[in-house]
Amino acid sequence: MTPKITVITICVDDLDRSLRFYRDGLGLPTEGIVGTEFEHGVVAFFELQGGLKLAIWPRDSLAHDTGLATGKPNATEFALGHNVSSKEEVDTVMEQARTAGALIIKRAQDTLWGGYAGCFQDPDGHLWEIAWNPHWALPTNG
Repeated sequence: MTPKITVITICVDDLDRSLRFYRDGLGLPTEGIVGTEFEHGVVAFFELQGGLKLAIWPRDSLAHDTGLATGKPNATEFALGHNVSSKEEVDTVMEQARTAGALIIKRAQDTLWGGYAGCFQDPDGHLWEIAWNPHWALPTNG
């Protein structure tokens, strides 16, 4: 398989609340909610780096689309990693998330692998790790 992941979809209980968290709280660019003309089609996409998109979709819509029953969400199933260019930027993003309504799970701290990281949960319980890794060079904008 050639990796060509273009969209990461996370399911949410309240689309408007999640839109406000990611757009207004974290500042992710979006055109807002689309697909309102379709039953189970309402979704919001956020532009990430390199053409990657983050989608938020109502949990009930994914269950309808796949035929799977909804289950109890579990934050330890996966985590989204957001790498930044400095320890200070980790602290800034963590504070931005807290101010937007995130639950801080692990305050930013030095890691055993030589980096610096913290974790938060978004309003639907999705786990995010904000990290600075001194061994990774991040692409620059421009």
